[in-house]
Amino acid sequence: MPNDYFNFGKGGSFHPKGVPDVLGLKREDVSRLASVSLKSVRYDDAIPEQVRERLEEIAITINMVAKFFDGDTDKTVTWFKARNPLLGDISPRDMIRLGRFERLRKFIINAVLKQTPAIAQEPEMA
Repeated sequence: MPNDYFNFGKGGSFHPKGVPDVLGLKREDVSRLASVSLKSVRYDDAIPEQVRERLEEIAITINMVAKFFDGDTDKTVTWFKARNPLLGDISPRDMIRLGRFERLRKFIINAVLKQTPAIAQEPEMA
């Protein structure tokens, strides 16, 4: 895992509630993106493995974007919440909410590999 700019932790010290807090995701969103019932969404020691795994994947992706912004968490959060023309004029946060996380993750990884400014462009707030 790259630098943990948001202090999500990893492995046994992973704090799953941090991810929805950072992105402003509701329990309904987490339920949808992890494919579990709404009643199953919890963030304590009894967290369903599907929820934990998905939130860890998202945490890693958030930190990859934060690296582009030299660890600036405010810019990173703004990037996730701003509409992005390179993503069909939808925000990365909404892509996650709507179940398009894999597409977003591929976009980010591709930008990292190509070292393009696709991520690091200043977001436009709507």
